[in-house]
Amino acid sequence: MVSLFFKALNRNRFKTFLIYLSITVSITAIFMITSISRGIIGMYSAILKTEGDIIVTQAKIADTFFSDVNASLGAKIKNIAGVNDVYAIILGASPINDLPIAAIYGVSENRFKTYALIEGTYPKKGEVILGKNINARLHAPKTISISNKTFSVSGIFENGVGFEDGGAVLNREDASAIFNKEASILLVSIKKDTDVEELIEHINALSSDIEAKTTHEFVDNYNQFKIIETSSIVISAVAFLMGLLGIASLISITINERRSEFGILRAIGKSSNFIMTMVVGETFIITCVGFLSALLFSKGLLFMIAHIEKFQGYVNGELSLETIVTVFGFSLFMALLGALLPAYSASKIDPIILIQRGAL
Repeated sequence: MVSLFFKALNRNRFKTFLIYLSITVSITAIFMITSISRGIIGMYSAILKTEGDIIVTQAKIADTFFSDVNASLGAKIKNIAGVNDVYAIILGASPINDLPIAAIYGVSENRFKTYALIEGTYPKKGEVILGKNINARLHAPKTISISNKTFSVSGIFENGVGFEDGGAVLNREDASAIFNKEASILLVSIKKDTDVEELIEHINALSSDIEAKTTHEFVDNYNQFKIIETSSIVISAVAFLMGLLGIASLISITINERRSEFGILRAIGKSSNFIMTMVVGETFIITCVGFLSALLFSKGLLFMIAHIEKFQGYVNGELSLETIVTVFGFSLFMALLGALLPAYSASKIDPIILIQRGAL
């Protein structure tokens, strides 16, 4: 039976190729859109969750880049029972040398340990360490210029997080002079078995100008993440729906054009169930082949994008198993729907009429 599926697909090579191409392109589009948006969220989340169980931001602020927190609160928070350490971080962006924009991280000295050096030393005043990606893009410079200030490059690090590997890290004091703030956020590392909710209450009681949340809660409710997720869902859904409708229509037209073939099969004694099984088998095979092609193509594209020097590692992608399974299910459903409806209709028509009138 399986050989019949392949023979039928081979007889209609051009239309088979068009269906395969439609499936591959449609699925690749949704994979790329969803995986890149997830990658952006995942990279930023990784930065916040590194040595940070609780995040402290300015109260009622929409974006961490606009947040301004008094860095002296770090010492007060560290004295609260259950707190292991507190890291002050300034998040910013600025031109670096010839690059129009790059991520800048001004961090307290105790945060340097989270940046894995591959050469050199951690920065002192007037120095920076560069991520591996931006260092390659700038051709391993000895000095860099940030906001008309010149800094010596003391080392190179690699964290595996695109945003960080494509940015520069310097002392919080130096970053404070550039961005005119003490800290964008405070990350609080807590001891095991600490009551997190109680600790958050203690932190929020220190000042009405701050807001403390667990990093997991912050990531789940961060407005920018919601915008990215919502936008990617809408765009990918529209692209995917249009692609699926195209696939279903193309398969439906192809099946309709084979009515005379179905009439001959009925005339020689083949049952309606045989025809339906044949159509399902052909559709299943071509959908699976197109899906696997799209999956491999998407992974290849994501790998290439992540290693394009010009992107500095900022564009990355995460393709989740949930997305893969969901997309496959919808693709197969729509393809089968487009194939079964005309096949079922044809199976109910007299074989002589099918043979004589073909596509009618």
